[in-house]
Amino acid sequence: MDTKELARKIRIHTLEMTSRGGSSHVGAAFSMADIVAVLYGNVLNVDPNDPKKPSRDRFILSKGHAGAAIYAALAETGFFPVEKLKTHYQDGSNLSGHVSHKGIPGVELSTGSLGHGLPVGTGMAKAAKLRNDSHRVIVLLGDGECDEGSNWEAILFAAHHKLDNLVAIVDYNKIQSLATVSETLGLEPFTDKWQSFGWNVVEVDGHDHVSLKNSLSAEARVPGKPTCVLAHTIKGRGVSFMENSVLWHYRTARGEEFDAALKELEDAA
Repeated sequence: MDTKELARKIRIHTLEMTSRGGSSHVGAAFSMADIVAVLYGNVLNVDPNDPKKPSRDRFILSKGHAGAAIYAALAETGFFPVEKLKTHYQDGSNLSGHVSHKGIPGVELSTGSLGHGLPVGTGMAKAAKLRNDSHRVIVLLGDGECDEGSNWEAILFAAHHKLDNLVAIVDYNKIQSLATVSETLGLEPFTDKWQSFGWNVVEVDGHDHVSLKNSLSAEARVPGKPTCVLAHTIKGRGVSFMENSVLWHYRTARGEEFDAALKELEDAA
């Protein structure tokens, strides 16, 4: 699959979905669009024709506020019709603003309150080890979400139990809800922290599809260690006036802003 084209479609769908319904988190969805495209286009062992297949990889979006991008990826890879995306954030729709598993094939866990995805994913990985199952558990977190202490409990637990079937990806766009990460609660030295907790850590350009694919492949696993992929990204990636802007964590693109953003994304083909 052409993952770069998939990422472009994810961004376009996300822009349209959030504008139509009046929801937000465009910047957070755009920063992770390339990661999500590589996961669904090249990495995850999932089957849209059998979403509950026991041997499937489990993927959890812990930064659930960016769920529109996951819905877009699922639709584009055949889990449900693309036309359904038009119901996002509409009254009565099960495509909620924060990602939900209720009635949505391919979504493992409803998330929204930050700090839950990695603990749940760690439990899934431990359960898989106890059953001698071969699938992997991959969790995508936000960088601001790493302020939550529940994550660090899970990080300790995963290393202690040698959960090498667990991958945590951090969408390290360096901007959280109201300010930069460094202003809010600094994470650096971030790599050193994960390593000191016993994890294998790989730093990548989160918009480089080759690097992402290589770092997320099953072959990149280090025996006996969970893996953290620190993906350096740009919030709002793909639309010039949204990039590196705190404003687009919550702002909805409409009118001239919507038209300008859509043109940039369409012209990127």
